[in-house]
Amino acid sequence: MAWTWRFETADGTQTAPSVQPEEFTTQGDAESWIGEEWRTLRDGGVDQVRLFEDGTEVYAGPMSLHADDD
Repeated sequence: MAWTWRFETADGTQTAPSVQPEEFTTQGDAESWIGEEWRTLRDGGVDQVRLFEDGTEVYAGPMSLHADDD
């Protein structure tokens, strides 16, 4: 099983991340990584992400990286 992130601009165009992810073997590892890196990714031009498990999208739609920084 492989868990991967797709990085996108606001219009859904795929973009290269400013931080290269590792290969994730669990959903929890992938989600923890995005939880640690989302600000750096956002600041590098990524607006939203999608999580895939072996090529199948996990969530219904993209997850925005423009949450409050509180």
